[in-house]
Amino acid sequence: MLSEFYPLFLQVIMAGGLALTLLLAARYLGPRRPNRIKQGVYESGMDPVGSAHERFSVKFYLVAMIFIVFDVEVVFLYPWAVSYKEFLASGAGLGVLGVMGFFVIILALGLLYDIKKGGLDFDDTRRPVLRADSGQPGRLPEATTSRVSAPDVTGRVLEPVVNP
Repeated sequence: MLSEFYPLFLQVIMAGGLALTLLLAARYLGPRRPNRIKQGVYESGMDPVGSAHERFSVKFYLVAMIFIVFDVEVVFLYPWAVSYKEFLASGAGLGVLGVMGFFVIILALGLLYDIKKGGLDFDDTRRPVLRADSGQPGRLPEATTSRVSAPDVTGRVLEPVVNP
């Protein structure tokens, strides 16, 4: 029984050996001309600005989770679509279509709910932001307004926010 998997084992060993051989060949045979630019951080062609430990909005993580949900949907939908002719031939086509339709409708309702709640809306100018301790949208509490200017991550000096 294990002999049936010998071609698979051979393929995995060959792929691993090839990958290791190419990595070692590039390391030992490739040119070595290090400089400051080559050893710097690469961020999609942009100069890195600011700290790597800045906070991200929760919406980025929500969008990532939505992507994963719809990616998993495709993982379930593709095998179903491939074998749908077999379901039709066995007489279970309408029932299987109904189950998959229910699955897609539930996901579509979740997406519509997310759109309605603004989960995919990154423009925060439409909704007023309730600032901490102020009780009013868009107003900072008196204790946080000061006349001290502070530089931001790019080095520019920001003017203080003053309540009208």
